[in-house]
Amino acid sequence: MITGILWAVLAGLMLGLYALPNKFTRDFEEENIWGLFFMLTMFLVPVVATVAIMHGAGAIYGDPAVRAILPRMVLASVLWGIGVMMWGKAIHHIGVSLGFSIFIGTVILVGSLLPFLVEGLPAPKAAAAIFCGLFFVLLGVFSNGRAGIAREKSEVASGQRKQGEGKSMSAGIAIAVVGGLLATGFSFANAVGRPPLHAASMAQGNPAWVTALAVMLPIFLSGGVVMAGYFAWQLTSKQLWGKFSTPALGRNFILILIMAVLHYAASAVFAYAAFRLGAVGNTVGYAIFNTSCVVTAIVSGIVVGEWKTAPTAARNSLHLGLAAMVIGILIISFGNMLASAAAAATS
Repeated sequence: MITGILWAVLAGLMLGLYALPNKFTRDFEEENIWGLFFMLTMFLVPVVATVAIMHGAGAIYGDPAVRAILPRMVLASVLWGIGVMMWGKAIHHIGVSLGFSIFIGTVILVGSLLPFLVEGLPAPKAAAAIFCGLFFVLLGVFSNGRAGIAREKSEVASGQRKQGEGKSMSAGIAIAVVGGLLATGFSFANAVGRPPLHAASMAQGNPAWVTALAVMLPIFLSGGVVMAGYFAWQLTSKQLWGKFSTPALGRNFILILIMAVLHYAASAVFAYAAFRLGAVGNTVGYAIFNTSCVVTAIVSGIVVGEWKTAPTAARNSLHLGLAAMVIGILIISFGNMLASAAAAATS
């Protein structure tokens, strides 16, 4: 149990820190940073990881049951890819702290409600706990949004930001919310693809946790096609391809490769954590993963000075939002445990 918890915390730290290196790139525009990042994290890193770790990839993806579900996985993954792309743009507009908390808060809200639409409400006590947790998460999202708007007003008043020009806080918040909604396509693709991919992977002698790699490869490749097309268009229309010829290219490539590895590894490490945690892997493990991710992202944003000049009221609202989200995630986890226990008792 302790080992699984530590792995879940590590996964959250990876995801919470993945975007931080972009703060230290030089001579790149937003499109250069995120275009290169998505090419690496959606294509290079998943393919290398799959080839290096997973046995029998050809037989796994050639399995008839797997081929039957691939079209639905691809469609959901395209929506997820658009959502993740919007997440990157949101971070550019509103910073690491808000970008993570609002995006992940939206994912948690929608992801927790989707099972109700498919399977119906769980036992009354479990449903009450889950809805209570969702209320706290929603409170956290609103509080963080309020903090961001207060910070923007302060920056406009002090002359650090011109009203209506450059990065927009309200636009960034909206992008993060819509991106979070679309990003739930990952959960759908995982739910549809995991059973046949797990069976095919196990048949090739792979450990159970390697199923995560088998699931992630088609998701990342499908989502990556959308991102590659978008950023190729952006780089061309804004004539930014020449920015890659900067003397800082080597430095930037290393920083962005670190982002890509952390982003991909977070999902793989969480899958291993869920495997080590056993029956509570997808409840307790998911709560620990998201909690450590949000806390890490907000703290890292504070450390690099995103909130250095923000007024006290904005910082207090950010701290309130963080606390509310952590409490909400933990309550949702408890509700999911109650639901699982009730389902096991009636089966």
